[in-house]
Amino acid sequence: MWRRGKKRSDGEGAGGWGGDSDMAPASKRAKDSEDDFDGIVVGEIGKNRRVSVRSWQGRVVVDIREFYVKDGKTLPGRKGISLPMDQWKILRDHINEIDKLVKENS
Repeated sequence: MWRRGKKRSDGEGAGGWGGDSDMAPASKRAKDSEDDFDGIVVGEIGKNRRVSVRSWQGRVVVDIREFYVKDGKTLPGRKGISLPMDQWKILRDHINEIDKLVKENS
């Protein structure tokens, strides 16, 4: 069943609905530019939003993130979520249910 809430202290909520605790703050990631961002960009879903698959701390994650431009470089922002494979599979397995609910509420 789907849960929504704050990050759990046991780490289960990491990368979940409560925030992006897996990612370091933007100031610590300043070296990550568009060229250094080690992800495979799957697609752009908005003006400055991208979906990518990348390796982070030795784990493969699906990253949905906003980017911003600073000094002519495109950098990943703090707004976004990195889903580890177990959470990505849960989301993927529930996509039809989510799509149905979106249609019902549109």
